[in-house]
Amino acid sequence: MILRLAFFALMALGLAGFGTVAWIATRPPPPDAATLAGAAKVTVLIAVNPVRAGNLLKPEDLKGKELTVREAGDDASSDTADVRQALAGAMVRHSLGVGDVVRTKDVMRPGDHGFLAAVLGPGMRAVSVGVDVITGAAGLIWPGDRVDLILTQAIGDASVPVGRRIAAETVLSDVRVIAIDQQLMEGAAPDGKEGKARTVTMEVTSEQAERVAVATRIGRLSLAVRSADHAPVAVSADPPKTTWASDVSPALGANVAQGTPRNVLHVFPGAAAGTEFRF
Repeated sequence: MILRLAFFALMALGLAGFGTVAWIATRPPPPDAATLAGAAKVTVLIAVNPVRAGNLLKPEDLKGKELTVREAGDDASSDTADVRQALAGAMVRHSLGVGDVVRTKDVMRPGDHGFLAAVLGPGMRAVSVGVDVITGAAGLIWPGDRVDLILTQAIGDASVPVGRRIAAETVLSDVRVIAIDQQLMEGAAPDGKEGKARTVTMEVTSEQAERVAVATRIGRLSLAVRSADHAPVAVSADPPKTTWASDVSPALGANVAQGTPRNVLHVFPGAAAGTEFRF
């Protein structure tokens, strides 16, 4: 009887041990540290819009998306304010589709060596102009935008009619902005704080670069942003149209509108009485 009980006890212990071993064998191994790290979540930047190779990134082209570390990879761009600022104006080396992760190897930043040479089109030049925040479209211009460059100048000759003492003309039309860099203006703003100025670098032809060099010595430069879906503007050999102060404010040209001559010429043929010409 005792032997029988001992036999059944040994059988029960054996079955319990076998079941325990089988249960352990069927359980997955506990995750190691590397596996746990790969499953951690990170927020990275992805492309919202398709961006072709050679184009410049704009803030609206990017958004954050949460991925695992394994999905993101080692060279994904983290979604932070500093990274977003650094990527604004970066040139895309390889085309990005919607939802593609923006990786460091896919972009060239404005401060990188060879950036300007890489972003310029064949035969084009890079020229920079200084504009303040207001004339620079209040800081709303981004690399990749297309703009017009407008020159405004004041004529100090008192003999010139008042309506012709201020003039504006478009020096460049439909040029691409390739870089923007903030610099401090000389002097101080009226509120006592230092004002901000912007150095805007544009892609131009050699002839346009010469026009910009002259324009910077004549008067004040400002930028006008063009629509994103506009048709390209053909380069014209005609001189730019000038907008005078009297064209903007009829009050400045009121004497002209009423027919009053702006100039009077007296001609005296020898000793004879003079003749007056008004024009």
